[in-house]
Amino acid sequence: MEDIGELVAFLEARQLKLSTAESCTCGLMASLLANEPGCGQVLDCGFIVYSPQSKHRLLGVDFATIERFGLTSEEVASEMAIGALEASRADLAVANTGVADESEEDPGGTQCYAYALRRGERLAVVSETVKFDGDRVEIRKRAAHHGLARIPEKLEALTKKLD
Repeated sequence: MEDIGELVAFLEARQLKLSTAESCTCGLMASLLANEPGCGQVLDCGFIVYSPQSKHRLLGVDFATIERFGLTSEEVASEMAIGALEASRADLAVANTGVADESEEDPGGTQCYAYALRRGERLAVVSETVKFDGDRVEIRKRAAHHGLARIPEKLEALTKKLD
């Protein structure tokens, strides 16, 4: 779903509240949602957690997970998404962690996402890794759009896991 306004309507029709947990995108996903009328009905909160310490402090990401899998990993993104649900009143969370520039550990443009759904006391998580081309700004913009655009598809997968 490329149109963010359609995503807001999609979430509102399902009475879902969303929380974002963003590292590389640094709040761009929440900002894109905030540009749309009606976003207050679907956006609960957004966490910007750039450093490992903030990921741990605000979202409960385990330092052992960061050490074992690296900051740019689906495992860290998954713990971020779960932490965003636990620290909010949202039903659904999207998390992003990645690199926009080349690094020793990961090629530039590598982005890891996790989507978590809470239904009562039960949680489900799905994740993916995507590589984007472009400069730093373009990668971050593409990463934010991608994270939001995948929500309907990921929600379907999450719902199946909980059924």
